[in-house]
Order: sequence, then C-alpha cells, then structure tokens
Amino acid sequence: MSKKRSSVLGETLRTVFYAVLIALGIRIMAYEPFNIPSGSMIPTLLIGDYLFVSKFSYGYSRYSLPLGLPLFDGRILGDEPERGDVVVFKLPKDNSTDYIKRLIGLPGDKIQVIGGILQINGVAVQRKLVGESTGTAYPVRVKEYIETLPNGRQHRIWERSDSDALDNTQVYTVPPGHYFAMGDNRDSSQDSRVLSAVGYVPFENLVGQAQFLFFSHDGSAAIWEFWKWPGAIRFGRIGDGIE
Repeated sequence: MSKKRSSVLGETLRTVFYAVLIALGIRIMAYEPFNIPSGSMIPTLLIGDYLFVSKFSYGYSRYSLPLGLPLFDGRILGDEPERGDVVVFKLPKDNSTDYIKRLIGLPGDKIQVIGGILQINGVAVQRKLVGESTGTAYPVRVKEYIETLPNGRQHRIWERSDSDALDNTQVYTVPPGHYFAMGDNRDSSQDSRVLSAVGYVPFENLVGQAQFLFFSHDGSAAIWEFWKWPGAIRFGRIGDGIE
C-alpha cells in the first residue's frame, strides 16, 4: 500500500472515529431517540412516533449511560421534573426496560382515582370533555378530555369508561425521592397505579424528558414497500413538541 493511500485510509478512520465519538456524546449528554411501541400514551403519543428525549432536563444518573453502567449513585446536575412532564424512565422492577408516561405525582403527594377522575392530595383534577375518538386495540369509542393539573398544565386523555379496573384505586402516598406516572390512555395503561408491575418511580430512574417528534408513521407500509411510504408517514406530526 502506498504512503498516499495509507494516509487517506488513516484520515478516513479518524473521521469515522470522531463522528462516532460525537454521536455517542450527544446521545449520552444531550438527546436520545426513542420510539413508541404501544398505545398507552394516546392521544398525546401514537404507535409509530419517534421522539427525542432530553437527557439534560433532569441531570444525569447511571441510567443516562449505555447499559446503565453503575459509575456513580444518584443524580448529578439534576433539576427536579415538573408535574405534567412526559418522561422516559427505567422500569423500577428491572431497571432496564424503558417506559414513557406522564408524571402526575410528586414526592409526598397522595394520588387516587375515583370514578375515573384523578385526585391529587384529596382534590379532584378538572377535566373537560372535548369529544369522542375511535379506540385502538378495542372496538369501542373512547371519550377524550382535557385534564388540567394543579400547576395549570393541560393535556388530553382518553377514557374508555369510568369504571374499568384502574378507575377506582387505593390512595397512593408517593415516597420521598419518587414520582407517580400515568398513561394518557387511562384505561389502556399499566403504570404507577399497578404497584406490582410499575409502582413509584425513583428519581434516579428518570432517563429524561420527552420533548419533540422527529418522525412518525402509521405502520401501513413495510420497510421494503417504499412506494407506500408517502401515505404511511404522518408528516403533520414531524417536529411537534410534546405537551
């Protein structure tokens, strides 16, 4: 191999190395991509949405790192999340599975659901009926509400009924350093209401805040059916912020 060809190859390898290093640094320190595989956050997030999660919103924990490497305990440079944030977290049961839900309860809060209506510290959260939508994964209509949290944050939720399994719950007291998370698709979400499966989310388990969509498709076109892609891509959702 000539010196010139060797020099070009060396430069190419260095460029690739630095590019990978920069991409890894962005993924660890700034933004990480996630996709939505289930309907638990409908109508806010749809199956087939791809989004960026801000890693710096709440600082960094071991779960900010690839494979959750235990290089340090707790969080560094951490800001506490706000009620109403859509967050990605590691499932406390195994500390490896990614979940995405809306943060409803703060440390010390008492959370309960009575007749489908969220109660925070003994006060019913306001909700306003805005219409009906076609449900997914079940052949029924669902009611769509705008829910207003105590800090004024508003978001849309779906309710199949007000008498499903998780529409009447015990009172949950959120422990110090933990949070209570729920899906916006209230009757089709396994979340903190199910203590044996999800339960209270430790601050350390928060990966970051879901901020905006960078891609979305409805699943109607396979990867090789390129001629169907224009009809499958939800162009109107790309770039949307997540409220």
